[in-house]
Amino acid sequence: MTDYLVTMESAWVVRDVRSVDDAIGIAIAEAGKRLNPAAKYVEVEAGMSACPYCEESLNCGLVVANTGLVGLTLEMKVFKAESEEHAQRIAKSVIGKALGDVPLKIIETKQIAERRPAPEAAARPAPSVRPAGSDRSTGQGRPFGRTGPAGRRPAKR
Repeated sequence: MTDYLVTMESAWVVRDVRSVDDAIGIAIAEAGKRLNPAAKYVEVEAGMSACPYCEESLNCGLVVANTGLVGLTLEMKVFKAESEEHAQRIAKSVIGKALGDVPLKIIETKQIAERRPAPEAAARPAPSVRPAGSDRSTGQGRPFGRTGPAGRRPAKR
């Protein structure tokens, strides 16, 4: 079982806007609202496309007649998936349920490098750290908290 990063694109329609920047901001905010309770671990960004002539990056947004169409990029980490296709199905299902009737298309799926602890660190137990003079087992020193003699709490008055 491995971990994957699934990247999808989505088309978002925004009504009553006057500029592309407003449309992009509203689209990201609305997508974030819908994803927040169910899938708040999904990253939402404005999509970028390349100009066919100069290949410069452009925002994926268009405004016509005060109606905007914005391309969004959605990224989600899927943990312990059986395969790349399985990770894609999981991500599309989770995001699709949260967003509803918003079209989704998978752009890219990358396997995330697994993090394994170093063999030396895993073999050694973690040392326990105690402040000096706080040995509770013998009653020696000063234990944590406000206590009276022999580690007992003073009676309330």
